[in-house]
Amino acid sequence: MPAPDKQLSAEQSRQIADTIREEIARRRMSRQSLAELAKLSLSTLEKVLGGRRPFTLATTVRLEQALGVSLRKMPEAPAPVAAINGEVAPDGLGAYSRRAVAWIEGTYVTVRPSFGDKDAIFAYRTEITWDDAASSLVFHESERQDAAFTQFGEVAVPNQSGHIYLVTNRHGQHRLITVARLAISGEMYGIITTLLAGRGSLLTPIAAPIAYLPIKMVANPTFGRVSADDPNYAQYRQHLRRTTEEPFALFLPG
Repeated sequence: MPAPDKQLSAEQSRQIADTIREEIARRRMSRQSLAELAKLSLSTLEKVLGGRRPFTLATTVRLEQALGVSLRKMPEAPAPVAAINGEVAPDGLGAYSRRAVAWIEGTYVTVRPSFGDKDAIFAYRTEITWDDAASSLVFHESERQDAAFTQFGEVAVPNQSGHIYLVTNRHGQHRLITVARLAISGEMYGIITTLLAGRGSLLTPIAAPIAYLPIKMVANPTFGRVSADDPNYAQYRQHLRRTTEEPFALFLPG
């Protein structure tokens, strides 16, 4: 099987999108023209420029060839003192140091109820890593069945609440995940607050339990819509129930 196309980080994607928009404006060319030159669909170009989908290496190379410019900037090597001082997140994310949150970094199997099938579970992969350019933890989702809705964003770890926040902000539209992490085993349990896509432009606020399982806990993880006949279904369902039964999240009746 061929290796999957490498997805660039959230910060790299933002930087590349900014550079492309500048090139389009400077050359007074349309996005349709650029898409044709790069042999991409206009829909794909619109999504990566709008931050709704991360850039992949293959897409970036095609756009570089079409524009005749390098879109991937080589990071400058910081001085040792600057590197140490720079490994602190902004105040708005909790002002945490990289060393203090290293235990959160890793790859997780993420599970939540399926929004389209009440008896199924939706599972995908989430990677949490340190982004030097952003000077903070960032997260990126993959292996989503609905790839167009793949999310990436920043991670806030304030001292006051003891919780971890995975925040997506695209042009003012937010998705928020609030979780607590077990110190020893590494699972994270909490609640996701997002928008449910309906017909046309209809969007409905929705909240649901969510669990992040360190990938080493699942021998052969299943991704996508997981039904009751899947070998991992019982394990996934057990973790979702734990979210509300312990409880790590509360859902109050109206």
